[in-house]
Formats: sequence, C-alpha cells, structure tokens
Amino acid sequence: MNNITIVGGGTAGLVSALILRARFPHKQIKIIKSDKIGIIGVGEGSTEHWKEFMKFCNISPYELIKKADATIKLGVMFEDWTDKPYFHSVTPFLLENRFGQYQAAFGHFISSNANQLDSTDKFHVHNEMSLNSLSNFYANQFHFNTFKLNEMLQEKCKERDIEIISDEIKEVIVKNDKITELIGKDNDKYQSDFWIDSTGFKRLLITKLGAKWENYNDYLKLNHAIAFQTEDTENYNVYTLAKAMKYGWMWRIPVHGRWGNGYIFDDTLINAEEAKKEVEELLGKEVTIGRDIKFEAGAIDKPWVGNCVAVGLSANFIEPLEATSIGTSLNQMFLLIHLIENHKQVDIDMYNSKVKSVMENIRDFVFVHYMVKRKDTEFWKKVTSLEPPETLKKNLEKWKHRLPIKEDFNQTEYYLFFEQNWASVLWGLDLFDKESIKKEYSVFSDDWKNYVKEQVERWEKSYMTPCVSHKDFLNMVRDER
Repeated sequence: MNNITIVGGGTAGLVSALILRARFPHKQIKIIKSDKIGIIGVGEGSTEHWKEFMKFCNISPYELIKKADATIKLGVMFEDWTDKPYFHSVTPFLLENRFGQYQAAFGHFISSNANQLDSTDKFHVHNEMSLNSLSNFYANQFHFNTFKLNEMLQEKCKERDIEIISDEIKEVIVKNDKITELIGKDNDKYQSDFWIDSTGFKRLLITKLGAKWENYNDYLKLNHAIAFQTEDTENYNVYTLAKAMKYGWMWRIPVHGRWGNGYIFDDTLINAEEAKKEVEELLGKEVTIGRDIKFEAGAIDKPWVGNCVAVGLSANFIEPLEATSIGTSLNQMFLLIHLIENHKQVDIDMYNSKVKSVMENIRDFVFVHYMVKRKDTEFWKKVTSLEPPETLKKNLEKWKHRLPIKEDFNQTEYYLFFEQNWASVLWGLDLFDKESIKKEYSVFSDDWKNYVKEQVERWEKSYMTPCVSHKDFLNMVRDER
C-alpha cells in the first residue's frame, strides 16, 4: 500500500492525515476537500487525547494557543443538573494516587465527605493558571477556534508533504467491494490504495460500501443544536460550562477574543426559535444564531469496509456533552495505524468490534449524565424515565457499592472514558452508595490512608504557587512565544 487519500478537509480529515504521516513518513498521503462544505465547529473543545495527538504529531501547545486562539480546559463544569454544580476533571494527582487499581484519592475524598466540586480541581474556583505552567505545560485539554484550528492543521499538512486538493466528489466507483476511483466535479479522476471517509454527515464513501447507520434514539434524545457567539470578557473559564436548560443543555466555551455558545435540545418538544428565546431570557440579551444543526446520535455499524475507513462525523456522532467527536477520531486513527499495513479481514473485524465498543462506552457515559432528579419539564421527565443500556446497567450495579477499577474496561485501551472519568461523574451525580464506598476505603491500613492524606495536603498546597488569571496567562504565551 503506497497511497492513502482522505476525503474531507474538516478537523477529522486533517488530524487523520497528520497521524498517518507521522506513522508512515514515506507513503503518498493526500486530502480531497470541498470548499463549499462548511466546518460544523460545534464543539470547539477537546478531551485529553488531544495532547497525545500533539505529541505524536510534534505540535506545540504554545503554537496552538497562538494560531488557533486556544484556551486551557481543565474539565467540564455541570450547572443545574443537580442541586450542586459538579466538575468532571481528571488531574495527574487523581491518576497517580492509587493502590493497585484502587482509586485512593477518590476513596479519601468520599470518605472525608469532601465537596466534589472543590476536590476535583481547584483552579476552576478563580479561573487561574500557575506561572509554572509557562515552562512546564501540564494542561492536556483545550478549547479552540475551529476555523483557525483548521487553518493551522492545513498549514501542518502542507509542511509535511500532504497534498491538499480542492474538488467536489460527484461519483464513487466501487468494484469487488472496494473503492477503485473517485470522480470530481470536472471529471477529474482519483485513484488510491486506501481511503479515509471524513465527509461528515454525507458519509459519501462508506455508505457506498454498504455500511449502515445505527441510531441511539432509545437512549439519547437530543437532536438539534443552535450555535452562537458572544462578546469577549475580562477573564475566561478554565472549563467548558455545560448548563442544564429546560429542554436540554447549553455550552459556553471561551476562545481568544470571544465565547462560543450553543443550546442542544430535543426538537420534538421545542423548535429552534423557542430555544433561542430561552437562551436570550437566560443571558438577558439578543443573540444571533450562527449555525442551526439537526443531528441523530448513533454510529456506522462497520466503520471499516474493504479499503475504506470512516472517521469523524462520517463514522459516528453523539451530542457534544463531553467533547467526544474529536477524541473519537483521534483514537480511531491511533488504532488504525497499527492495523492498516498488510491488513487482513481479521484486522478489519477486530477494528470494527473495538470501535463499536468505544462508541458504547461514550453512549453510556453521556447517558449517565441524565440520571438526575430533575423532572421540572417534559424533557427532564422524558430523559430521566429512559431505561439505561444493558452495558450501563451492569456497570452501575457494580459501581454503586465500589469505585470503578481499570479491569472494568478491558475491551480496548482506546476508550475515551475510563475508571477515573466515571468516578468523577458518578460522585458528582451522587450515584454511589457512599457508605459502601467509605467501607471499601476503611479496610486499608492506617499507614496507607495517612500517606494519601499527606499527598492530598501536598497537592492542595501546590495551588498556592504564583498564579495569574487564565486570560493573562494566555496573553503571556501569545506575547512571548
């Protein structure tokens, strides 16, 4: 295999090309993109997998801040889902303090009746960044301007000898269950040994090979989004705000010079105009809708068929509650680069099985966020009465009385959400039987519990290092590098 062609020039297509180039420096890699297809740009946020991508593809976080108007994301703040706000964040401290697979830091916090919001990550309280971060960059999640990110990634592709062609694909030629040729708008013909379908909701290539869309409508009811911008502010959150609304939830994400916002809702209960009015009542001002997007949560049954793999919106889409779209694209590609060379049907079957499991992990993680006590509108009555997927039921039965462990996630290392993510959210949602968790922690030795307590105190003192506001920190990066 000498030629790999990506069709689609959005974030998924560009990161796919860069990952492939990093793994296969001598292959011919090109991108065919349509200038008529706009960037969705809904999420504007990443998971921690983005830092792994930057390291793998040799992209500096300082460059991301300067060129993509990036801001730092330490997690997601959930407001009005429960009686108290809670914070989903996984810091190195939480990952490092374990006893075997046991998450000792969570055991300590819950046994101490600590406040979940204050215990997970303290920088969110004042939206500050440590000055030490300038030379020792520790953040692994970001918000960014999707359009400027696209420009930066295109620049990286060109630097790395990835050809970018502007064209519209009018026809996909399939022979013997493989794509042999694409035909452009002026009858230009393109051949390739392998194809990546990143054509978004069109799924232009993968559906020609018989892949079918499987929806998650039984579990995830949100299907419509309106997106809009608001003006710049004196400082920025170090988190994505996910605020529960009457018929869904609203995000607020800072990027340099503005805020990106959106309302994800169930359009069987309200329409886009009603959603806009609810937002304006909340913000106390009029907003101008930039994008109005209908979607259906779900995934392709077979993301790899023949000589084509679907990545990004072509492969799957779930509401952007935990910014899963980009992370899923990255992990799909990180898995693919180990299988694509000299692949056989057994590799294709394994890939499809693993990706299906990844999507079920995301589906279940998003679903659990709606297991709240709110029933004040038809929407909240509707979603809180849904029956969980069987995979989630089995896990919740285990986790009610003990903290999740790594062994609970042994299907693939390419999951987006592991034991620490689940512990953070289950704790915030008050879905643990706390007395059982306390008992689980109590059986450890006093020496071990004292050690964990000392580590917590040391961690809390680390927040006393010199800090500046998040926005001032970003300006220092932009000015100095």
